[in-house]
Amino acid sequence: MSSFEIALLGITILLMLLVIRVPVAVAMIAVGAGGYVSLTGWLPLLSYAKTSVYYAFSNYDLSVVPMFLLMSQFASKAGLSRALFEAANTYLGHRKGGVAMAAVGGCAGFGAICGSSLATAATMAQVALPELKRYNYSGALATGALAAGGTLGILIPPSVVLVIFAIAVEANIVTMFQAALIPGLIAAVGYMVAISIYVRVRPAAGPVGRRADRDARLRALLQTWPVILIFVIVIGGIYAGVFTPTEGAAFGAAGTAVIAIWRGGLRLAGFIDCIKGAAISTGMIFMILMGADFFNAFLGFSRMPLELAEWIGAAALPPIAILLVMVAIYLLLGCVMDSLAMILLTVPVFWPVIAGLDFGMPEADLKMWFGIIVLIVVEVGLITPPVGLNVFVINSMAPHVRLKETFVGVLPFLASDAVRVALLIMFPTLTLWLPHLLK
Repeated sequence: MSSFEIALLGITILLMLLVIRVPVAVAMIAVGAGGYVSLTGWLPLLSYAKTSVYYAFSNYDLSVVPMFLLMSQFASKAGLSRALFEAANTYLGHRKGGVAMAAVGGCAGFGAICGSSLATAATMAQVALPELKRYNYSGALATGALAAGGTLGILIPPSVVLVIFAIAVEANIVTMFQAALIPGLIAAVGYMVAISIYVRVRPAAGPVGRRADRDARLRALLQTWPVILIFVIVIGGIYAGVFTPTEGAAFGAAGTAVIAIWRGGLRLAGFIDCIKGAAISTGMIFMILMGADFFNAFLGFSRMPLELAEWIGAAALPPIAILLVMVAIYLLLGCVMDSLAMILLTVPVFWPVIAGLDFGMPEADLKMWFGIIVLIVVEVGLITPPVGLNVFVINSMAPHVRLKETFVGVLPFLASDAVRVALLIMFPTLTLWLPHLLK
């Protein structure tokens, strides 16, 4: 077999392992090591393994991951999700579908201090599901809105998945955060528009909630000051170059911990739980990164990414057509894989292809534009059947709603995502305007 054929076989075996639910890290290490041995032998593999893990994890940029995860843990303990939802609900709850819109708004706000989609979905569901049920929202709309809203956690900065993408393509984390902000806001607005259209077609699905007076709105808004303060200091400081992403994440984690203690939601036992939760998530991510390192080394020796790039270049297909094929592949992979695994599996193959095409922009801009498109499509995978991790998380918290109803409920949001992806592909300036402005 040629090295290219061995690489294709390796990818096929990896996908089969993932479909039967073998842990991502284990599957990548096994296939990567096996492919490496088949191409070079055992001694080169042992020599590579001796140093690769150290160099992979000594990357300073990776230190931002545990800090943002810890910040997310403290934010949950601080009860900030409830304050965000109640503030959004006082302004939107009196409209048709307004409570569901408030849930999406709360997810967007919590995503700004969380960085994890599953954490955003699960945390906001605890607050919003009882209210949605109290106002007799349909199970499909209630759970669908929360599942879709949770995906904002990996798009609105800070985003752990975006950090991993930036490291994978050697992009600037700060500019990637800048590029994600406007598409993230477009996503939140798009989801609210989808809810508005849904309740016009099915008025009974999203009844009108109570109208809050001006004083109640002001009080609810004032309760969100910790979130606003943390976002402005952390993300604003990173955008302005006051501190690095790691320094900003550390500052945010410490500040969120202080707020959680001040609000009475964090005691010693809770603090230990937060440390454990962040450590477990960090360990899981780093194990996947180690697996990706072995797998990428195998692909590198096979020269598959370079040969694929050369083949596509010789085919003379329009760059946009190639990008759309990649988007379709991401949508298919999203049915069986989680977001981080998709990024680590595909970027080493897809990025050399994209970098070799002429999209009429510098490489730094191309990394931002392609990265945000990838992130959005990966995010869509979190709510697509038959896997849809966010759907399973939300549905497990709403035992009165059938899983089929939740998948039906996310369909309007998938339509909104399709429109958003089309806009970002057609108008790259939506992604690139803010990074260029803040140069």
